[in-house]
Amino acid sequence: MLMQHYLLKDAQDKLDTITSAVTNAHKPKEIKLETAPGDYRFPTTNQSRHCFTRYVEYHRCVAAKGDGAPECDKFAKYYRSLCPGEWVCILLYYKMSKIPFRIKS
Repeated sequence: MLMQHYLLKDAQDKLDTITSAVTNAHKPKEIKLETAPGDYRFPTTNQSRHCFTRYVEYHRCVAAKGDGAPECDKFAKYYRSLCPGEWVCILLYYKMSKIPFRIKS
């Protein structure tokens, strides 16, 4: 009788350990969504100029401080959150192929 009690307790402890591991594994991870802060230079709804300005600021920072500078990471995050993904690909293509481009006013 006493041995059964210990075996049941041991089995219950193992079950509790497995249950807590499973519940912790299925907890959704907290995701913090952020975007670029508001900029008084771009008060309108159309944020395309804001997107391009942040892109230029990032590349100016990289040119001044070097590739991989931690100060430039915030500008990269800003332009990637403001610009549509397709634009980021196009801007990267132009940069990689060294094709000069203009933004129409």
